[in-house]
Amino acid sequence: MSKYYLNYLDELESEAIFILREVWAQFQNPVILFSGGKDSILVTHLAKKAFYPSKIPFPLMHVDTGHNFPETIKFRDDIIRELGVELIVGSVQESIDQGRVAEERGKNATRNALQITTLLDAIETNKIDCAIGGGRRDEEKARAKERFFSHRDDFGQWDPKNQRPELWNIFNGKHFQGEHFRAFPISNWTEMDVWNYIKRENISIPSLYFAHEREVVWRQDSWIPNSEFLILEDHEEIVMKRIRFRTLGDITITGGIESDADTLEKIAQEVSGMRKTERGNRSDDKRSESAMEDRKRQGYF
Repeated sequence: MSKYYLNYLDELESEAIFILREVWAQFQNPVILFSGGKDSILVTHLAKKAFYPSKIPFPLMHVDTGHNFPETIKFRDDIIRELGVELIVGSVQESIDQGRVAEERGKNATRNALQITTLLDAIETNKIDCAIGGGRRDEEKARAKERFFSHRDDFGQWDPKNQRPELWNIFNGKHFQGEHFRAFPISNWTEMDVWNYIKRENISIPSLYFAHEREVVWRQDSWIPNSEFLILEDHEEIVMKRIRFRTLGDITITGGIESDADTLEKIAQEVSGMRKTERGNRSDDKRSESAMEDRKRQGYF
């Protein structure tokens, strides 16, 4: 009898597609959380495969901080047009204008944590019972605690010690009214897996991931891009560097690395030699040892 083997990328793809189909089977109103970063693009691509030849059967949701890279917003709009799916946008600026949150002040001010209120408001307003994210366990120690189906209470909060067992790929999405779940279909993927799959599938990604010339400032051990939102100190100097970004977030907190990797092959080769997590260049994760977990407990992605 001949044996059938999957290579590791096919195995990861199969697992993720199974999770996406399980979400569609168990929940009434799921969405994909779409940031325009490589992981949410990957999840969207997998959803496209999972439900082919039909369209993706649920909307994409973007929490817009107002401090995004212009390239990210353009990419988001292009992919929405290409897929022909609904886009739900939660605006942090609207949350500020309505007095729901207060904007931070100072040179290291960020709207990152303010997204929590906007996200939870959008989930409640749109009666979403499952938000599908692109979080991966290798990214950060708090995300390593996540299950595939991650329960959130009626305040949208996460308790890592009160999650459902996931034995034999059986997932329990039952919840009371007002509660919801987050689902993470690519939890078991590494950064290297993501890039190898993007290369194999020829998936389009924002140009920010490739090496390019950009005005930057050296801050908190990474190159922060110059923008209208950046507050410079007297000793800081704007310089031109050839950089790329390993992860995308707000333009005010996303640090780049010096790089000549301007193709997918070069990026994969570069990542294979990295010894520092991709979120090591995110200023929001450097505020404390538990910065990510503290935000996640409040309802963050």
